[in-house]
Amino acid sequence: MLVVAALGGNALLKRGEPMTANTQRANVRRATTVLAQIVRDGHHLVLTHGNGPQVGLLALQGAAYRPEEEYPLDVLGAETEGMIGYMIEQELENALNHELPVAALLTQVVVDKKDPAFARPTKFVGPVYDKEEAEEKADKGHWSIAQDGNKWRRVVPSPKPVEIPDIPVIQLLLKHGVIVICTGGGGIPVVYQKDGSLTGIEAVIDKDAASALLAKEIGADALLLLTDVDGVYRDFGTPDACRIDRLSPDEARALSLPDGSMAPKVTAAADFVTAGRMAGIGRLEDAGQILKGQAGTRISL
Repeated sequence: MLVVAALGGNALLKRGEPMTANTQRANVRRATTVLAQIVRDGHHLVLTHGNGPQVGLLALQGAAYRPEEEYPLDVLGAETEGMIGYMIEQELENALNHELPVAALLTQVVVDKKDPAFARPTKFVGPVYDKEEAEEKADKGHWSIAQDGNKWRRVVPSPKPVEIPDIPVIQLLLKHGVIVICTGGGGIPVVYQKDGSLTGIEAVIDKDAASALLAKEIGADALLLLTDVDGVYRDFGTPDACRIDRLSPDEARALSLPDGSMAPKVTAAADFVTAGRMAGIGRLEDAGQILKGQAGTRISL
């Protein structure tokens, strides 16, 4: 099977961990050990990844500059795609004993500049804060903030991905047996100008939505949305919480889930699934079992 596996930002940099290169590399190493087994099981693999914690960190570092010197979100997205892609590429090559070629590709993703998401920021980026500290940083940095669990984080616009111009390059790499790491952080957000040229725009595209679009366009058989939770829960956060083993696309769309966390994964999975295709949501360490229908939440017809 051709499998697209999307690694959540929190799966690579867990809540409460120091946002250091060594921490991220250790988490990437654990991730690639799991992903290498999917390849050894005979599947073809394309990897995507989140970048919420990382792009937020770079934005904080950029805030040390004068306002006119801060880099926009599309550039920060490109920087994080390169940084995380490099670590995944190297550690996956090591995990596979350099027996297969692996390549990380900076990937542009087109969005609509009139997307209503630009007026309603929902995408979490950066570290978590107590409410008072988040409000202080929001006032200083002119941020939008929202509650994430029992903490607060910065939120930025997350427009819908419309097109991936780099699909022909990805297909060319796949044709030659390359394991491709692409569409990192949802891809670099770009828009078409009147003359047909592309330019970046201030946004962070949802990684799961971009991964579903990628999976459809390259004809993938399975989409794995991997995170730090073992599946989709009904009544999450209550005493009646119960993990859901299987869902149809219609059942998935009917669930009431938080906008900034599980909802994008379930929506992306439901949008991807057609006859003969499956999507799975669950923990990164359970990736192989999710693919076999033995763990996580499976969405299929």
